[in-house]
Amino acid sequence: MKTLKTITAALLIAISFSAFAADGTAKEKLEMNYALKVYIEAVTDGKIAPLPEVLDKNVKFTYTRGENIFSHGRTEVLNVLSSTENVKQNCITEFRIVESTPSASMVKVIMKYHGFVKVSYLNLANTTKGWKITNVSTSFI
Repeated sequence: MKTLKTITAALLIAISFSAFAADGTAKEKLEMNYALKVYIEAVTDGKIAPLPEVLDKNVKFTYTRGENIFSHGRTEVLNVLSSTENVKQNCITEFRIVESTPSASMVKVIMKYHGFVKVSYLNLANTTKGWKITNVSTSFI
């Protein structure tokens, strides 16, 4: 009987710890840093699997090249990025939070390649489902 109580107590402790660990991950996914990390890992390291969960369903991507402006939606960008899955970009990536409030933030992401720089401004919104990327404006300099 004593062995049964010990095994039961051990199982309850293990279940409690795993519940707390899962809750920590769920809380992390609600934070702005999670959305930012997922985006940067997708565009620099090709880790695109979690990207759809941090993109708003109506996200807009705008690229400026010289005098040309290109706009794309969520599906188009995810399709393009799927072709670069697990491809690590040969660049140095930095980011800076330009402005942040409890409900919205703007972040500047700089990807420095040999010979040019890709600068993206991300607009993020805090939703009931966590921070979502709502707009990405990119230029090449």
